[in-house]
Amino acid sequence: MKRKVNKIKMDLEAARTHDPAATGAWEIVLTYNGFHALVLYRIAHYLHVRGFKLIARMISSIGRFFTGIEIHPGAQIGYGVFIDHGTGVVIGETTEIGNNVTIYQGATLGGTGKDKGKRHPTVKSGVMISAGAKVLGPITIGKNAKIGAGSVVLKDVPANATVVGVPGVVVRLNGERTDDLDQALPDPIVDKLESLDACIEQIKASLCNMHNDEEDKDNK
Repeated sequence: MKRKVNKIKMDLEAARTHDPAATGAWEIVLTYNGFHALVLYRIAHYLHVRGFKLIARMISSIGRFFTGIEIHPGAQIGYGVFIDHGTGVVIGETTEIGNNVTIYQGATLGGTGKDKGKRHPTVKSGVMISAGAKVLGPITIGKNAKIGAGSVVLKDVPANATVVGVPGVVVRLNGERTDDLDQALPDPIVDKLESLDACIEQIKASLCNMHNDEEDKDNK
């Protein structure tokens, strides 16, 4: 339990360090839902690993109700984690999170629905997961990586990489732009319409050719 208390203190310090709006420790303790969710998670996790799984899930549900953040008590979360404006954050059962990780509102560390056993992400230390990002499946996010807002990540991400897009692609690695940097992200609806338009033009061209062939026959 002493280790849990130490981790809670480190979570508090992480909030003070990473949020310039924080005016002091008491403000964080009393008003930050991300901090509240982590405290309840650490209590629930302590009970979960000791076999009190129903009570742990009940505490988790209480935490979700009051904070809007869902953390399964089976998840493994390191110290110094900061969940900023955390409403909508979801962290699945087999998720593993390292130390000094920052997670913003609406982010999901979830499964794809087709995996068994280890079915949620492993997030190494120093990672930042931006608002609305979806990190899905038993993939690994390397140390100090950054996941852009709204990105959907389905594959492993190397250390020190920046990922954006749907699906997510690496646009920076070790501070350098990668060759596949493209800020014009694909739009599947536009792509489909363009494909249909091309098909229509082909059909029109074929009909015109058939009509011309018929006229040539009639002239002969």
